[in-house]
Amino acid sequence: MVLQPKTYVAKTGSVEQNWHLVDATDCILGRLATDIAMILMGKHRPEYTAHVDTGEFIVVVNAEKVVMTGNKLKVRHYAWYNGYNRQKMESYAERLERKPTDLITQAVKRMLPKNALGRHMLFKLKVYAGSEHPHQAQQPQPVSFGHQAS
Repeated sequence: MVLQPKTYVAKTGSVEQNWHLVDATDCILGRLATDIAMILMGKHRPEYTAHVDTGEFIVVVNAEKVVMTGNKLKVRHYAWYNGYNRQKMESYAERLERKPTDLITQAVKRMLPKNALGRHMLFKLKVYAGSEHPHQAQQPQPVSFGHQAS
């Protein structure tokens, strides 16, 4: 009789969730968002389980200093419907000037699962335009992803 190894399945609350601090200065938006989404989902851990929140908290500072390659800041647009006869459109550069935290939040949101668990994961993302944040009590550990624009 040969015993099969058992598969580990994480339970809710059994995985310790740490805090990470990310400086977005000169980071490429899409590459930064993919790395943040991986940590929020918990895919960087060996005990990753798809239906359980095994991710960690992320604090992003200096969101207004994020960059995009090429001409994307002027060419790409956010579009949304506001109830009137036409859509509202805004370029990435205008959005970066008006709401710098939204660029990172929206990019990460689109990379997370589209369900209640994904919304819960997005709640663990804290984005700030400047270098100050109110999460010093959680002692976030600095993380660098190495995707700096050159």
